[in-house]
Amino acid sequence: MHGAGKGSGLGDMYIYMKLVYLCVCVCIFYIYLYILCRYLLEQRWFEQWSEYVKSGDQNSSLFPGPIDNSELFDELESCHLKDCLVENEDFTLIPAEAWHKLLSWYGQVGDQPALERKVVDLPSTLKVEVYPVEVFLCLHSNMDNAVTVQFSRVDTIQTIQKRMRAEFEVPDNAETRLWMKSSDTSCERLRNVHASVLDSCLSSGMTVIMEMRNADGTWPIQILMNLKNAWFRFCLYCLRFSILTCAFRRNSMEEQESYRGQPGVCGLTNLGNTCFMNSALQCLSNTPPLTEYFLQNAYLEELNFSNPLGMKGEIAEAYADVIKQMWSGRHFSVVPRVFKTKVGHFASQFLGYQQHDSQELLSFLLDGLHEDLNRVKNKEYIELRDAEGRPDQEVAEEAWRNHRRRNDSVIVDTFHGLFKSTLVCPECRKVSVTFDPFCYLSVPLPVSKERVMEVFFVSLDPVAKPIQHRLVVPKAGRVFDLCVALSLATGVSADQMMVADVFNHRFYKIYHTDEFLSSILDRDDIFVYELSCVSVEEDGEEVVLAVYMREHGHYRDYGPSSTSSYGTSLFGHPLLMSVRREQCTRDGLYDLFLQRYGPEGQSVCSSGDANTQDPADEETADGQRASETKEEGDQSTQKCCPLKRRKTLFTIQAVNANGTTERGMGEDGNDFMCLIFHVSQKYVKDHSMEVVYQQTTVQLQECIELFTTVETLEEENPWYCPVCKKHQLATKKLDLWSLPEVLIIHLKRFSYTKYSREKLDTIVDFPLRCAAALSSSTGVNGEPPSRYDLIAVSNHYGGLRDGHYTSYARNKDNGQWYYFDDSKVTDAKEEQIVTNAAYLLFYHRQDKIRHPTLPNPTNSCLTSGQPADDVISSNHEGLAGAASCVSMETD
Repeated sequence: MHGAGKGSGLGDMYIYMKLVYLCVCVCIFYIYLYILCRYLLEQRWFEQWSEYVKSGDQNSSLFPGPIDNSELFDELESCHLKDCLVENEDFTLIPAEAWHKLLSWYGQVGDQPALERKVVDLPSTLKVEVYPVEVFLCLHSNMDNAVTVQFSRVDTIQTIQKRMRAEFEVPDNAETRLWMKSSDTSCERLRNVHASVLDSCLSSGMTVIMEMRNADGTWPIQILMNLKNAWFRFCLYCLRFSILTCAFRRNSMEEQESYRGQPGVCGLTNLGNTCFMNSALQCLSNTPPLTEYFLQNAYLEELNFSNPLGMKGEIAEAYADVIKQMWSGRHFSVVPRVFKTKVGHFASQFLGYQQHDSQELLSFLLDGLHEDLNRVKNKEYIELRDAEGRPDQEVAEEAWRNHRRRNDSVIVDTFHGLFKSTLVCPECRKVSVTFDPFCYLSVPLPVSKERVMEVFFVSLDPVAKPIQHRLVVPKAGRVFDLCVALSLATGVSADQMMVADVFNHRFYKIYHTDEFLSSILDRDDIFVYELSCVSVEEDGEEVVLAVYMREHGHYRDYGPSSTSSYGTSLFGHPLLMSVRREQCTRDGLYDLFLQRYGPEGQSVCSSGDANTQDPADEETADGQRASETKEEGDQSTQKCCPLKRRKTLFTIQAVNANGTTERGMGEDGNDFMCLIFHVSQKYVKDHSMEVVYQQTTVQLQECIELFTTVETLEEENPWYCPVCKKHQLATKKLDLWSLPEVLIIHLKRFSYTKYSREKLDTIVDFPLRCAAALSSSTGVNGEPPSRYDLIAVSNHYGGLRDGHYTSYARNKDNGQWYYFDDSKVTDAKEEQIVTNAAYLLFYHRQDKIRHPTLPNPTNSCLTSGQPADDVISSNHEGLAGAASCVSMETD
């Protein structure tokens, strides 16, 4: 009994589970039918058919006849539904299978269309879409020819695009984009073609405009917008400069001509300190795999509009527009204004027109393109694992797979590689090995510990002229180190020297001996003055005076607030003099200055005239306290000739630190005319100036080796050791494990430390191409090291505060090198490329290079506005001898 009861219970449970399974299947089936679609059926016909079926008599007078939905239409010709139809009163909804059965049994009246309606997934509900979205479709070139088409709210924008291509017979190779026009003045771009009509806020009565890209890479709507802005600016200019009318007409005629030049050989207009952007764009433009990806419109299917880390596809589209214009062969120069606006919108550091770093712009652009084109829509969380003794090959493959699971784009395919990072704990010797992706290599340059400086030494000897010296000083040294080096060359004690920066005949800054030499730039005019005493204390017996020389003019400075431009004509170089306090009198200062300048000056006598003023003044300002007031000099009572009274050679007045503004002390008004300090030579050069210091040259391989050397982590960035359970200053070593198709090498020329900030002008001798294997070492799994050819270089000329960016690039179609300087493009030779201005290097792996299909051009200079017929042929001699090899070895 017990066994039978148990078996009966299991049988009942089996039957119950089977019933539940069948119910679930039926529910899923009906839900599927409901979600798939529904059909509208006129309510009176459906009720009559229901009565006919209930009667059970096939010959009954209730036979409904063919399906007739005429009562649902407002007009039979247009087949528009009446407004405000109500379900179960005017119509009923039936599943698709029921509709097809009724249609096969009874047929349909006339040419009435089947009223198929889709189900829309609204928030928290599903609803049958009785009234679809009815929009007008037209081409931008012919907006009068518009057609009316209905679309479901679940249809995608791509469905509308395909319908418009078929409706207007648009060629398959034509690149198009859609605009949504809601009124006469409002027009919005439909960027995401995979978005639904509902998500795109497209409603009935709107117009969808299809725009086709021009042959020169521009868009018609963009041209109209640019013309409006250009016309507005042109009118403003004409109000001030009517002569620009002729230039505007000439430029318009040039733009109208169908220029056909070498694709890719196109300049970029400088919008105002945007040379950094132009240089980076030219290098990327001449990166073959990335440019071909955009020219072939492969990016259109991979635009990621839902990535929260991306820019909604706007950066990718703006970059694509620039590339297509540059490679259309129809422009001498392209104005990247839209691209600049998009970059500033998503990266506020690039707003405005300040100078920036091309490497920083390149880093942002590559990251933005990657996120806009990331094929991974939903990034999953991946927990990283340590090597834990596993083989490096296994760990590297795992790290690369994890990276591709979250990052999959053309940028990853082209520019990403793998680092091998090895950390060693200094206490427990725990070794941690990880593999990290990279997009470019930032390699350091060997930094010299010495620096060459040029200074002018001014001795106490009034006859001696300033002597220019070239000194070698410690780069991280202080001003006192400069004095010590100069002391060895002059024999004057370093304690008797004072260093100052002279600019425009006045002191720009007076340095203390403990200040770092990094605050002194190479372009500064540094003067070192010999003082009569060893040291000057604030309350000591001597003070230091700063002496300026200024011409006397027929003007009067009305106090410190005066803004007069007169009286600023300083001349010569200023002086620093140590003076005993008891000499700071009118007679004492005059005699001291007369003794200092006496051998250089002459006195010119003239008859006394009450209206004649001094032709030259010498003014002083305290070198330590620029606002301290000094006394006026007195007049001399000596006679220079019979019946004529000798006047003073100069007067002394207290001034501010600029040496241009009087401080409320009046002029003495004595009558004299003189000519003083007529110097035949401003300074002489020391023999050290004849010594030529050769510029340091390093090999690119040295920089890469320096990048992969072992280093100790800084205190600001310790590593947490899982064994010691605390942060440690571990040793770290980076190795190149796998290299990308295009390798970008960033030469870290801008050096920033706690002691100095400088730009390194070291020449890095980097190879241009590799024709044969020069290394016997192998890479991973016995594979030979990767070989690369140079394809582009970004150059920086200037210093830390300012500079200019240009670029060299090799055209992918003809193999010729060009020099890009904003809107100007010229031919280049390989021997011109290696300079101390090279900043970013772009290398293309040899096994991925597509050989040029066009012959080398004969044009040597292409500038914006210059026809190709006016250029001369270039000389390509010596290219064979310039071949060199770069061997990028992996661990």
